[in-house]
Amino acid sequence: MAARRRTTARAAALEVGRSLPDVARLMPSGRSILVGLALLIGGVLAYFGALETSVFAVRTIDVRGGTPIVRAEVAAALSVEKGRSLLRVDATGVDRAVADIPDVKSITYDRDFPHTLRVLVRPEQPVLVLRRVPGTEAYLIAASGKVLRALPHPRLSSLPRVWVTHAVDVTVGAELAPTIASAAHALAPLQGAPLPTGVSTIRTGQELTLVLGSGFEVRLGDPGDVRLKLAIARRLLRATDAATGGVGYLDVSVPERPVLDTNPQVSSGA
Repeated sequence: MAARRRTTARAAALEVGRSLPDVARLMPSGRSILVGLALLIGGVLAYFGALETSVFAVRTIDVRGGTPIVRAEVAAALSVEKGRSLLRVDATGVDRAVADIPDVKSITYDRDFPHTLRVLVRPEQPVLVLRRVPGTEAYLIAASGKVLRALPHPRLSSLPRVWVTHAVDVTVGAELAPTIASAAHALAPLQGAPLPTGVSTIRTGQELTLVLGSGFEVRLGDPGDVRLKLAIARRLLRATDAATGGVGYLDVSVPERPVLDTNPQVSSGA
């Protein structure tokens, strides 16, 4: 009978007493802590010192964007910041200073240390002349619907006209009522991409109608989807040369079904 093999069990002893890293070595020394605190306190003191001293005082206001007149107005309005530390200049103060300049749509600024405040102006875009009847009052209107200024000589401007009565409130620096402001909004997409023969006047109300320089009408309907309606009108008028005839209309009040009529008198009498 064969002898049975005897198996031997060996137990491996795990090292449980492995030494842990010395935590004390990882801790910064007392000297390092004191140096760090000193640097932090020094930085804080330097910051507050710069706030109160002329180290970073504003000496130059560099305004860019807009017309020379607008830049001069902005620079004059921001002159109150001169002598103050650049670190104290904030967006609220800058916006408040230029709030009364109608031609400014928005403004951004940057601190150019040690002494220059750089300002970038985004100006309003004039698109319309508002005329009040009866009378000779005229105002320049921005694409945003804001009243920019009174126009003493409106005939010198080639911008489109909108005619309103004295019942319409017109205040320089304020926005027009939505029904009138919609006329300015409609003209904004035409900047750089005008319709053939240009826009001469705009009729407002429940519907917007652009009367071109030739007398041809582009009927937009309500103020919704104006960019789409104008894009369709531009394409159709350029493809057909209908606008140059000066007779008829293009109705894009329903963009999916534009209607072009170059002889409305004949069609209405048929």
